This record gives sequence, C-alpha cells and structure tokens, in this order.
Amino acid sequence: MTANMHVQSAASTPDAHSTPAVVVPSAGDGAGTTPIDPQVKLQSIDDDFSFGAVPISSRRSFWSVGFVMLGFTFFSASMSVGAKLGNGLDLGGFLAAVSIGGVILAIYTGALAYVGARTGMGVDELARHAFGRRGSYLPSFLIAFTQMGWFGVGVAMFAMPTADLLGISPWPIVLIAGALMTASAYYGIKAIEIVSFISVPLITILGTYSMVTATVEAGGVAEVFGESGGMPIMVGVGMVVGSFISGGSATPNFARFARTARSAVITTVIAFLLGNTLMFSFGAVGGAFTGKDDIFYVMIAQGLAIPALLVLGANIWTTNNNALYTTGLGFANITKRPKRPLVLIAGMAGTLGALWLYNNFVGWLNFLNATLPPIGAILVADYLVHRRAYHAVIDAVNVAEAAGQPLPIVESAGSQRNIAWAPVAGVIGGAAAGWLIPFGIASLNAVVAAVLIYGVGVLAETRAQGETRAQAVATPAK
Repeated sequence: MTANMHVQSAASTPDAHSTPAVVVPSAGDGAGTTPIDPQVKLQSIDDDFSFGAVPISSRRSFWSVGFVMLGFTFFSASMSVGAKLGNGLDLGGFLAAVSIGGVILAIYTGALAYVGARTGMGVDELARHAFGRRGSYLPSFLIAFTQMGWFGVGVAMFAMPTADLLGISPWPIVLIAGALMTASAYYGIKAIEIVSFISVPLITILGTYSMVTATVEAGGVAEVFGESGGMPIMVGVGMVVGSFISGGSATPNFARFARTARSAVITTVIAFLLGNTLMFSFGAVGGAFTGKDDIFYVMIAQGLAIPALLVLGANIWTTNNNALYTTGLGFANITKRPKRPLVLIAGMAGTLGALWLYNNFVGWLNFLNATLPPIGAILVADYLVHRRAYHAVIDAVNVAEAAGQPLPIVESAGSQRNIAWAPVAGVIGGAAAGWLIPFGIASLNAVVAAVLIYGVGVLAETRAQGETRAQAVATPAK
C-alpha cells in the first residue's frame, strides 16, 4: 500500500449518505495491516478542538503557549513546598533540590509537550488512541475529577486570606472568584491566553520585588535559609517533583496548540524550570519572614495590600483556569457532550464546594494525584511505540483542512478498541507502586512501574494478535 491517501467521493459510493471516506494507509508499525471499517464522525468545531486533533493552521504562537504554560506553573501550593524546603535545607541544598527536581519535571512534561504538539492531541484524545474508546474514560475521569477538586481548593486559597484581610465572610469572595475563573475557562484557550498575558508579568514583577526587598531588609539570603533543618536533599527533590508532576500530566492540553514540537518543548521546559523555581522561592521567603507559606503575607507585612491581592488572585487564577479547562475536556470525552456546559457545571460544583474541599479533600486529592503520573508516562510510551499511527491521524486532519473539508475525527486501530488492557494495567500497577514502594521518589516509582507493565502488556498483545495500528479511517457525518 502506498503512502498516498485515497479519497472516495460520495458520488462513487453505493450509498450517497456514506459520503467521503478518507483512508490513511499503513504506516508500518511493524505488524501486518488490517483494514478498519469506516467510521462516520466529524469534529464538533470549536476553538478548543475538544473531540479531535488541532490542525496546523489553528496553532498559536510561541509566546501565547509560553505564557499559558508559565501561568500553569504559577501554583500557590508550590509555595507551601518552598516554605518546607527553606526550613529544611540550607541554601546549597535548596538550590540542588529545586534544580534536580526541576529537571525531572521538565523531562516529564517536555516529553508530554512534544507528543501533544506533534500529534495535535490533548490528554483525552491521546488516551482515546492509547487506552481505547471506553478505556480512555479511566484517565479522563481521574484527571478531570482531580483538577475539578484542585479548582475548588484554589478558589478557597484565594478567598480565605482575602476575607481575613478584609474582615468579611469568605463566601462572597468564593462566589465572585469562582464565577470569574469559571468564565475564563468557559471561553477556552483564547481567554486563558489573555489571563496569562496579564497575570504572568504581574506575578513575576510584583512578587519578585517583594521577595527581594524582604530578603535585603532582613539581612540577605543567609537569613532566609539559615542552618539546614536536616532534610536530606533527595527528600527535597521528591517534594519538588511531587509538587507538580500530577498537574504536569495535563501538559498536552495546552502544548497541542504549539506550532512546532520544538517550540512546545522549549516553552514547557522554561515554564517548569523558571515558574516552579519562582514559586518555591516565594514560599521560602514567606516561611522565613512570616511563618506562612505565601508571598501574599510578606507583601501584607510590607504594607502592599493591593499588590498582594493582585498577586494572590492572579497566581491562583492562572492555575485554576487550566485546571477547569482540563476538567471540561475530560468530561467531554466521557459524555460526548460539548465542553463549555461541562466547564460551567464543574466550575459551579468546585465553587460551591470550595471551603469543604479545602478543609477535607486535599488528602484525597493527593491520593488521586498518585494515579496521574502513570497516565502521562503511558501516553508518551504509547506514542513512541505507535508513533506512525498517531502521525497518520494528524496528517489526515491537516489534509482535510487543506482541502477545505470539515475536520474529521480520525480513528486508529487503538481508538476503535473498547478497552486496551495494557495501559489500564499500567495505570493501576503504577499507582500501586507509587504508594507501596517504601524507597525512592514515589511519583518516579509510579512512572517506571507503569511503563514496565505497559511494555510487557504490549509485547504480549503483539505476539498474541499480530495487532496493527497503522491505519486510520474517517468519513463525514450524515
């Protein structure tokens, strides 16, 4: 079979309602080819491509993706980790832990960014091809549910200190903040870009000014770290990695909009090296000078109340935007309903449950977070094993767009299965390894175990079935 596409016109088919079928031939994944029955589907066109790959013409600039990714890593919970690192490590240990942990995070998220940009697919679309049509519900639910919970926690993290500062009940602030954050996530990637373009410079400039001023006034960096609290450096590395490896699993949802895989990797690596480091530094300073783990309290002590509110709000807004956006995509994959109404529902649920989630749910969310790194690792592994099939999918979308045709949802052999058991077993086994192995870094243990289990499963499937995933088929809707 040649590498050319065959387009069958509606006029030449026995049934005019079957309309064009675009057949992407074998890409030679190593096994024999098996034809796939035509699927009658089209993408529901929206700015966020909730049900298909993003075509090249709809990709966004380096700076747009870069600011979104930086905003994603500006995560208030990372400041809590920074405070613990500052109390437990001396300056050299702090820098070592942040650097080593940052490199590990950058490798993990950079790999996911490459896959997302190269295929044009977000997490849920990648999961559909890797886990199967219904098998993808597992990663979609875990990621969507976890991110919705973190959205609620984030709303409370803004509302509670703000209410304390203003001397009012937190509920009015919860409702207003939740509504604003939900609104920007509702309008998708364009609104997220706008929020990020405003928030990232605001947080960086005001927060850094406050941190540097406080450090100088207190006598220098030595006063921040003082003596080591006895924390082993590798424990600090584990805290750095664990602070964002779960959230980083959603990287393809944003990197898929990058124009090239190279730019996606660069922006993601910069974001996770610089953005996280800034948050850890804010937390270390906050812990040293106020006993609390947020630059917000340092700024309040400096008499910078308005800038403090701006930095706190912008910091949480950028992360919550991305979390709720990811939630909408996940539930859209499960329900096959448009993303926007699902974002509204998830935003309302997270907002109304914000204070309860903050007080009761963080431990459970941390448990769920253990399942997310294996998902990201398996998505990368499945792409590496079947990359030609993934490339065939995005090629079919780009060809359809170039021809002025409606964008198809292109099915691969993987996405036509109900459940792919090797990836499912990898997630379950990886999560168990992350929790049960008593040594090393839990999230890395989970990733390694997940990939090994997945690899064994794929080898067994290949030998038993001679499976091929080199064909993809799409036809327009009736």
